[in-house]
Amino acid sequence: MLLSTFWFSLMNVMVKKLAHLPAMELVFFRCSVATLIGFAGLYKECVSWVGSNRKLLFLRGLFGTTALYMFFLSIQNMPLGTAVTIQYISPVFTTILAIYLLKEKVMPVQWLFFLLSFAGVILIKGFDDRVSWTMLAVGILSSFFSALAYTMVRSLKQLEHPLVVVLHFQLLGALVGGVFTIFNFKMPQGIDWLYIVLIGIVTQLGQLNLTRSLHSENIAKVSILNYLGIIYALFFGWAFFKEIHDGYTFLGMLCVIAGVVLNIYVTTRKKEVIA
Repeated sequence: MLLSTFWFSLMNVMVKKLAHLPAMELVFFRCSVATLIGFAGLYKECVSWVGSNRKLLFLRGLFGTTALYMFFLSIQNMPLGTAVTIQYISPVFTTILAIYLLKEKVMPVQWLFFLLSFAGVILIKGFDDRVSWTMLAVGILSSFFSALAYTMVRSLKQLEHPLVVVLHFQLLGALVGGVFTIFNFKMPQGIDWLYIVLIGIVTQLGQLNLTRSLHSENIAKVSILNYLGIIYALFFGWAFFKEIHDGYTFLGMLCVIAGVVLNIYVTTRKKEVIA
């Protein structure tokens, strides 16, 4: 999980390095590479790529593509650490959506944790002039659509092969990104192509290590390590983009992390009691 978080953090750096290119163009390049790898994986597993739950697969792809585009857009227009921190509130949305879509119950104390996370987001915005209200909304919407995508993944857990679920997201991202790119293409120059290739490489390394960690250890234990991505983002933002944050912004980030981690802890404990 540590390696997975590191590789995904490097992907974020490459996306920010390519801030002069349209975010949807980067979605197209990233998803195109992943689609080819996905087809190869399904061929090796002798699994049909079509799937049987096409409506849910389409929604998973649609929500995932929307979330990815908005996340890339927020990275390009906000400090790296801030954009990544806001993205990490998606588990809060996932828990809330599960109440209505999956009929799961939430303990009253969890609502306090939700408020703590959202208060942290407002605190980050309130003391950082580099974050516009528009980009803050984009970042929050990215988290929301990520939660919708994850909810669809949970719904498909026992219905489709994992590679099929992943492929439909990548395939739709490549198709939608391709259509937008046709009308708004900006030719990458020189080192841009290296960054584009690196986005594809480090994304696959991140996915590989993520899958290995979730297959070899308890999910609740390793998922907490994922939040070290904020530390990576803060360091890379300082090292590559000279981004500095004040104490209030760090306090806001701490509130976001605390709210999400406490929510995960309570949810995990509740499942253990039920089991």
